[in-house]
Amino acid sequence: MASLLDLLSANPLLLLFAVIGLGYLLGSIKLFGFTLGPSAVLFSGLFLGALDSRLRIPDFIYVLGLILFVYSIGLQSGPTFFSSFGKRGLRANALACAVILLAGLLAVVASRMLAIDGASITGVFCGALTNTPALAASVETIKASGLGAGGAADSLRDVSNAPVIGYSVAYPFGVIGVLIGFYILNLTRGKQASRPESIPESEPGELQAKISSRTYQVVNPGIVGKAVREFLEDERDRGIVLSRIRRGSETSIVYPHVAFQKDDLIVAVGDEKALSRARELFGQEASEQIQYEKQDLDYRRIEVSDKKVIGRTLGELKLQELLDATITRVRRGDVDFVPTVDTVLERGDRIRVLTWIGNIDGVTRFFGDSTKSASEADFFSVSIGVVLGVLLGMIPLPLPDGSAFKLGFAGGPLIAGLVLGRLQRTGRIVWGMPFSANMVLRQVGLVLFLSGIGTKAGDGFLETLAAGGWKLMLIGTVITSLTTLTALALGSRYLKLSVPAVMGMMSGIQTQPACLAYANEHSVTNAPNVMYAAVYPVSMIAKIILAQVLVRLML
Repeated sequence: MASLLDLLSANPLLLLFAVIGLGYLLGSIKLFGFTLGPSAVLFSGLFLGALDSRLRIPDFIYVLGLILFVYSIGLQSGPTFFSSFGKRGLRANALACAVILLAGLLAVVASRMLAIDGASITGVFCGALTNTPALAASVETIKASGLGAGGAADSLRDVSNAPVIGYSVAYPFGVIGVLIGFYILNLTRGKQASRPESIPESEPGELQAKISSRTYQVVNPGIVGKAVREFLEDERDRGIVLSRIRRGSETSIVYPHVAFQKDDLIVAVGDEKALSRARELFGQEASEQIQYEKQDLDYRRIEVSDKKVIGRTLGELKLQELLDATITRVRRGDVDFVPTVDTVLERGDRIRVLTWIGNIDGVTRFFGDSTKSASEADFFSVSIGVVLGVLLGMIPLPLPDGSAFKLGFAGGPLIAGLVLGRLQRTGRIVWGMPFSANMVLRQVGLVLFLSGIGTKAGDGFLETLAAGGWKLMLIGTVITSLTTLTALALGSRYLKLSVPAVMGMMSGIQTQPACLAYANEHSVTNAPNVMYAAVYPVSMIAKIILAQVLVRLML
């Protein structure tokens, strides 16, 4: 054992991958249907760090992981973060922020009542809400400002390790407690199907429910003679795409200038709610479903990889006028949604394109359809974005008391990622990354960060737990329990959300995929995914900011 510890201490790279490998092994173990996943890397780091004080991964590994992690989160969340402030998502996000503020208030009260230091209680706050970026932000804030340490190196090290210990103690119940809340909610209210009126209508381009297509017959006199362009402008927020039209014996793509005539057959694409709306608008569902015909028109799934279309809106591309083609669906990550003219194409999107049979190859070349190109990250834009984020984090921001603080390696890259993710492209520079590449970069950054702070906090971990670990665990349990019950109760009672929808909202507030997986397993609709996407970005940012506020408030 001694020789193994000597080997690991002398080879930091070997130690790094030993921590990661052991963490993933632990994270794959399922207990009562729950796994720690990548977060187990933190616990493996704590374990090895506690075995020998020499087992330390160099600081630059931790910093590199932190920057990659928060920047990729910001880049992916940018578009949704800014659109989540639309009128439809405002109430859900207001509730999410209120619940997170409640958790912060409980942490402050517990710190005062039980005489827990501010660094540890901030870690408990992050663990109870299962948010690693918030933990990263709090650790970085402590290290950057020397809070509570008087500048002494040993004291600063102890203070910066305290949030990690608090996080590790509170994290397990941060997941389990929410799942218990979901179980109780299902027992008390039953497994309700999502009511259409219970889910806030989404903003253009947000995640939608399951997509399908149907053929309708134009019998409503109110739209006869109305141009398709005018119809689509009226219905742009309804999640409807019109793909085909049959007039007499001829079937073609639906062009914007075409005017509806009585008895036209129209194919509409959308979720169940959108298709119900289409039936009301056109008059009735047709007995003949022409969307399955492939005589003149056909569709193909194409991967977006050409730089000339990445970061462009569908309105800018003018596909129908220039290519005789229509995009009816976009698959981003694991989710399909119905696009609008404002939908921005991202590298790696898989689009379903309807066009004339002889035109398919040309449309395919236009979008690229290269799996290799679509899955690669543009490290030129990544490097520029990270540089901008690091520089932003170095800027001193004045406080009312005359002091100043910096956003640091956590806040600077995060804000840069959010802004650049919203912009998507500037001239020829495409800021966005393919979903798959973003997830890989995020995962790499996460495990580098967790392994680094885990081994650093391992020294003294057992002593801290023995001295007052039960208090930290108790506080984390109370925070998770009260925030979960509050969110579930208010979401059901005041937002009128169904059981699946309110579980999805709470999963987003907790920023916890394990909870979302449980909600999806106990739902027959896509309501959990819709609500998760609606509150996730704001909840993430709110917890990161509040963690830094708690550090400064209590140290």
